[in-house]
Amino acid sequence: MSTGLLVIRIVLGGLFIGHGTQKLFGWFGGHGPAGTGKFFESIGYRPGPVMAVLAGLGEAGGGMLVLLGFMTPLGAVAIVAVMVGTLAVHFKNGLWNTEGGFEYPLMLAAAAIMLGFTGPGRFSMDAAIGWKPWGLTVGFVTAAIGLALGMGMLVMRARQRVAAREEEPQAPRRAA
Repeated sequence: MSTGLLVIRIVLGGLFIGHGTQKLFGWFGGHGPAGTGKFFESIGYRPGPVMAVLAGLGEAGGGMLVLLGFMTPLGAVAIVAVMVGTLAVHFKNGLWNTEGGFEYPLMLAAAAIMLGFTGPGRFSMDAAIGWKPWGLTVGFVTAAIGLALGMGMLVMRARQRVAAREEEPQAPRRAA
């Protein structure tokens, strides 16, 4: 079982490190904080560059913790929170990834939550230092905190979008 958990941690953690460094440094074909920030602004996350850095830190930091199996629940929380935050882009497209839906972010979040329940396995820094942060309670807490943080991001985005609409100049109405 520990070998399987190591494989999941390497793939999940490695992918998130890559996604985070795309946002933070423009590596791996990414656009860095400025380019990613423009995209974030276009979908309602403001200020875009700050939000890009926060997302990049969550992805790269969470990915690194998961990859190493160090403070694994914290890394899993970061991944879940970022994936829930992507619902702003994916949810309207339905479930399936072929249509730009939320299937892929859902699977990544589920894999991260799984690590809260199972732990990182014996080939991890957590195991090396004798820390055993997993089980039923830790799994549910990992899921709950990740979901709450991600939902908080979605609520903040919704409020910012409403505020931006209220600030837009209104076109003059014509008399009938």
